[in-house]
Amino acid sequence: MAFNNEKSDRGDAQMKRRTIRRRKKVCVFCADAENVIDYKDVNKLKKYISERGKILPRRITGNCAKHQRALTVAIKRARHLALVPYVVD
Repeated sequence: MAFNNEKSDRGDAQMKRRTIRRRKKVCVFCADAENVIDYKDVNKLKKYISERGKILPRRITGNCAKHQRALTVAIKRARHLALVPYVVD
């Protein structure tokens, strides 16, 4: 059995395209200390909910882990109190 260990030119080109780095987003809540996460602030929470009603992940929103957890808790509280829908029609 013989294996082909040579890399194709097309594979190398794809690797170069994938290595493009994007600038890391800054957490909005860390940057502005006055910006507080509150479950009653529905307009702010809607920015972090997708069109289908799911909570957007950190890699998309740019939040730090601490504020993403607080945001998740606030969205879940708002859903429980029917301020924000669970599923968007």
